[in-house]
Amino acid sequence: MEATPISEAEAMVMEVLWRASPRSAEEVIAALADANGWAEATVKTLLNRLLNKGAIEAEKDGRRYLYSPVLRRDAWVQQQSEGLLARLFGGRVAPLVAHFSERGQLSAADVAELKRLVAELDGKEPDDGR
Repeated sequence: MEATPISEAEAMVMEVLWRASPRSAEEVIAALADANGWAEATVKTLLNRLLNKGAIEAEKDGRRYLYSPVLRRDAWVQQQSEGLLARLFGGRVAPLVAHFSERGQLSAADVAELKRLVAELDGKEPDDGR
């Protein structure tokens, strides 16, 4: 399934379903109510929106429905990542990394991981800095 545009609130419902599914509306409500203070009606509205978008599916289980994701998390993350890069950095990754680097937001572990990834792309062994 192609990544479906979903709102931040809908993404929070999806995260609950991506962690474990199928889940009943009551289980989704319980998972979100404490963290967000959302009313039952809010969560049910979000579930219905996600159903209408085709991001989740519902299977009848007695007198209730069990909800499962159709939209894969990796497809959604890819869509969100590409959208962010396109909107803020002209579709390029290097300016994104430079942005975080300039603000001191890259740890030594982040830099080492980036070096490893670049070395993989180049087909070389990473330089460990020695």
